[in-house]
Amino acid sequence: MDAATLLLVLVKASLITLMVGLGLGLDLGAFALFRHRPWLVLRVMLGTCVLVPLAALLVLQLPFSGQMSQGARFGIALMALSPSAPLTLRKAQLQGGDRHLAALLQVSAALMAIISIPLLTDVFRAAYRIEGWDIGPKAVALQVGMVQVLPLMVGLVLRRRFPLIASRWAQPIQKVAFLVNLVALGLILFKVSPKLLTFFQGNLTAIPVMGLMTAIALAVGYLLGGQGPGERTTTALVTSMRNPGLALLFAITYGKEILGVKLAIVTYLLVTILCSMPFLRWSRRTDP
Repeated sequence: MDAATLLLVLVKASLITLMVGLGLGLDLGAFALFRHRPWLVLRVMLGTCVLVPLAALLVLQLPFSGQMSQGARFGIALMALSPSAPLTLRKAQLQGGDRHLAALLQVSAALMAIISIPLLTDVFRAAYRIEGWDIGPKAVALQVGMVQVLPLMVGLVLRRRFPLIASRWAQPIQKVAFLVNLVALGLILFKVSPKLLTFFQGNLTAIPVMGLMTAIALAVGYLLGGQGPGERTTTALVTSMRNPGLALLFAITYGKEILGVKLAIVTYLLVTILCSMPFLRWSRRTDP
């Protein structure tokens, strides 16, 4: 098994395991929240699945974005298109956010992604007149359905049939998925480490653009969020934390010949984590 095949297997395994674990751990209180506040969920879905990708489309049209390589631009676009990040639930818990709301929004984003990603992928292709990158709506929908929606449904069914066992195994399974994700990211860094300096030298504007996208996503999530600082922090995290596993899956499957795209995705993840820190400190001060 070569490195590319191993990476693809690891990425798929981490996504599938994560979504099964999410389904196993989803409390019924999250579904009750949707019945009571459907407009909150729909607003945040609009932000994370539509407004953030469209913001990326506009930012990547700005003159300074043209100084980046094709790989950097594609990496930013793929991260903007990919909602439902695996770090969201854990990060919301650590920051005092609403765990039920974070779980419900993550599940909703995973389900909506099967529609939003194929449609917005076509918008990006048309805007940039991309040819030769074989990523069509049906293929994208199938990928999202197989690695996110189907495993999520399996977890939800197991939760309903075997609630005690599901509660016991949800956290361990999510931790395994997180570790597999880290291994995949480590493999990418190891594989591309000789080209790191060249990538950063050729993409000096990429990191500020990624920081700008993180700030936009945080603002969108916060403004579309709930009633109190805790809920708004949760919705901001859901909107800003993109899904690197899903973005890597598309990059490996459809963008093998695009240099630097996988490194750009990993860099975007790191920039998002770093740029979220000042916001989280500020949100803790405003939370009574």
